[in-house]
Amino acid sequence: MAPYSEWKAIMAKYIALASFTDQGIRNVKGTLERADAVREAAGRYGCQLSQIYWTLGSYDVVTVIDAPDDASATAFSLAIGSAGNVRTQTLRAFSRDEMSAILGKLG
Repeated sequence: MAPYSEWKAIMAKYIALASFTDQGIRNVKGTLERADAVREAAGRYGCQLSQIYWTLGSYDVVTVIDAPDDASATAFSLAIGSAGNVRTQTLRAFSRDEMSAILGKLG
């Protein structure tokens, strides 16, 4: 696989909003180690976990993920969810340039 700097421009961005499950909050002291494992696991799906933030409010964690396509992002999300520590809502994010191209299709 090419270095991240080379393929980053062609990757789609996703924002994942995560909430701890009962299991996840019981084991919250391990959240940093789990985040490291998730970051490593991303590569197995062709993804890159580029940012992770622990947050206050409706969601406990917010991540930014780069993925080559929706199928890879979905597989990665399902794999993380199946561990049972978080429930996620994943949003496809568009850059300004991508949004400009989308609007250009409107005519």
